[in-house]
Amino acid sequence: MKLPKEDVAVLTARWTEGVLLKRDVFSTVERGRFRGDNGEADAVLRRLDQVPWWSFILAHHLFARERRALALARDLHVGPELLWAGRRALVRGFINGVALHLAKPVGDVAYFRSAKQALRKLHRAGICHNDLAKEQNWLRGTDGRAYLTDFQLAACFRTRSRLFRIAAYEDLRHLLKHKRSYAPEALTPMERKILARKSFAARLWLMTGKKVYRAITRGVFNFTDREGGGRRLVNDAPVLVDLIKRNPDVRDTAIVAFADRRAGVGLYAFVEADRTTLEAQLHNELAAAKGPKPPEHIQVVRTLPRDSSGKPRTEILQLVAMNQIDLIEPMIANETDRAFLKSILESRKNLRDRFNFEAGDIPTPSH
Repeated sequence: MKLPKEDVAVLTARWTEGVLLKRDVFSTVERGRFRGDNGEADAVLRRLDQVPWWSFILAHHLFARERRALALARDLHVGPELLWAGRRALVRGFINGVALHLAKPVGDVAYFRSAKQALRKLHRAGICHNDLAKEQNWLRGTDGRAYLTDFQLAACFRTRSRLFRIAAYEDLRHLLKHKRSYAPEALTPMERKILARKSFAARLWLMTGKKVYRAITRGVFNFTDREGGGRRLVNDAPVLVDLIKRNPDVRDTAIVAFADRRAGVGLYAFVEADRTTLEAQLHNELAAAKGPKPPEHIQVVRTLPRDSSGKPRTEILQLVAMNQIDLIEPMIANETDRAFLKSILESRKNLRDRFNFEAGDIPTPSH
């Protein structure tokens, strides 16, 4: 489906392409810059011109819901600002922060306090998000505050009807589930009661609609994981990790997904080893194994960044693979990670969809 001429005219004149964030059967989402009346700003573009014909009606419905919700929430400062909206494309402001599953705000009571305040503002405006079970729809800004994003399932209400109250309750319950995961000691007795009591609509959904939803999203639309890697990340990556680790020179490996303009979803393997020439050898070994399609990129690093338990910090690796370089700095825990990032950024492989205004944001070791 092509964009209308008026949408094309605005984007041609005012949009600067940056990094592809996501592409699925409902839209293409990319980060770039938008020139508005008050100057140029970092922004995110959602467009419908690359969705297949069979999903266009639903895609346009979701697009319209987001457009309406963002317009209504414009002055709330709890989510992205709507900068421009056309018939099949919209531009929203970029929030400088990372998704909840990447930020991992363990013990951060202030974050969840601000999240509850953001949700209260949204509900007072008559907006229910309806998709807050997903951690990627909660952002932790560089200011430490909580922001919401992805309003495709949002509903706008003129009155505080029973349906509104149910939807608002479920929004709050899903927020508290995340609080339970990251700051359980901060839950109040009332919040624990809310967690223990699903609404009738939620119970009905779990018994009926959710099964149909999973069958459609996983079977038809190929959605299987929150990072957006689909079946390749869920099914292929574990097999590829095992194949890579068979090489005696490999100490460890981690595979993450990234959006790719040509392939749709790409895989990026970070391999902990000493010999950089190992990359070509691993490509050949994976191709010869006749298993899953090899990763689009393989990068050998001397040390993988690790958390306190010793596990690779895939949240950082995913930002590297996606060229979201400027979002890494707040997540650097120590100078070892900082030194690692300098070396990996200098030799990273995914430069085809490189952010064309990232140069000043690459973290460097401090002295």
